[in-house]
Amino acid sequence: MSEAVHLTGMVLRAVDYGEYDKRLVLLTTERGKITVFAHGVRRANNRFMAACAPFAFGEFALGEGKSAYNLRDVRITSYFEELRFDLKAYYLGSYFLEIAEYYTRENNDDIEMLKLLYQSLRALISDKYDFKLVRSVYEIRSIVINGEFPGIPNYRKFLSGTERALSFIIETPIEKLYSFSLREDILREITELAAFYVKNFMPYKFKSIEVIKEISL
Repeated sequence: MSEAVHLTGMVLRAVDYGEYDKRLVLLTTERGKITVFAHGVRRANNRFMAACAPFAFGEFALGEGKSAYNLRDVRITSYFEELRFDLKAYYLGSYFLEIAEYYTRENNDDIEMLKLLYQSLRALISDKYDFKLVRSVYEIRSIVINGEFPGIPNYRKFLSGTERALSFIIETPIEKLYSFSLREDILREITELAAFYVKNFMPYKFKSIEVIKEISL
């Protein structure tokens, strides 16, 4: 058996595969988005069961195949289990996972996207931040990371505070990104801008969006 590779990452998606297996999509710091098969993980009392679920973040020991990896061991440092006790937070977090999967590629340098995802999920489980702010920051910065940010649109005049907030979202290191709050009028404009950018630069129907609309997030 070849030596395992150790990658740090997060489970973006987990799908049942065969009778007892799961097919995972991971976003990793070292190799971008990868496919991993977890064999036998759906058998009763399998020790990897909890680690093979969306949001699980940690170090994965993997065997390399020709087109995918096989799970050998895992050490999870955060399951973000708090999301499961708040319906709005859970579906918003699921939306974040979908965006991360949409934008990332195998063997690509997607460290910034993984860092943004991790910090945004931490903000969701905190009681310090408005969900509308977290969502808008995540959407805007995702577009920035992927080189598609067009600047402030000129279809109307925005508040000077909105322009400063937008500059902060674009330029601040991700580790310090969630370190501010906004007045309600500025938050409304930032939310409007995020919706504009998503409509024009994310031409994809995310499954979590319809649920988020139903719960008025």
